[in-house]
Amino acid sequence: MIRLENLSKGFWFKGDYVPVFKGLNLTIPSGRSIGLLGGNGAGKSTLLQIIAGTMRPDNGRVVTDGAISWPIGIASSVHKELTGEQNTRFIARAYGVDTDSLSAFVQDFCEIGHHFYAPIRTYSSGMKSRLNFGISMGIQFDTYLIDEVTSTGDARFKRKSRQLFRERVKSSGAVMVNHNLKELTDFCDCALLMHKGQIKFFEDLDEAIAVHRRLMA
Repeated sequence: MIRLENLSKGFWFKGDYVPVFKGLNLTIPSGRSIGLLGGNGAGKSTLLQIIAGTMRPDNGRVVTDGAISWPIGIASSVHKELTGEQNTRFIARAYGVDTDSLSAFVQDFCEIGHHFYAPIRTYSSGMKSRLNFGISMGIQFDTYLIDEVTSTGDARFKRKSRQLFRERVKSSGAVMVNHNLKELTDFCDCALLMHKGQIKFFEDLDEAIAVHRRLMA
């Protein structure tokens, strides 16, 4: 369970405060694969970061009874001056998992060869995404936060990533942002729709997509 209590967030831009969303109140059910819909600038990535605890809200709070991943797909999840291996081991210690086991899993899954031992600042965006996804999938979370990440890599790596993600969400929940609505329907069974600073839960994913398309037309 993830509960949003009077959650608000905005940013200062050229001396003006621009709200992203205000007073969100919602309970996100456990064990569901949820698509997060909304137009550009609706606040989807911001909301994921607040749920993960990597960004503070201006007001309100997030209450949860389970372990939540960081937003998978956001490059800031790793430190650019550390190597892939060092980042992996640091995150393993932070989440209380075996460092050797996670390092071995990530190195095998990501397929980035010797770059695993190079600083993140030398990585391409695709390599960063592979590393980020591999580290997160190597840790058992109750809820995975996914931000456009299953489209990373060539066709074979995409299939591999999707297969692994399907295995993880058999026993965990997920909140997933993806502008490819076909992929959302492949992975998700319900949806959250963000629009004009508010959020609504839809039990029916197809209904949520239909409403989203009307709003974007």
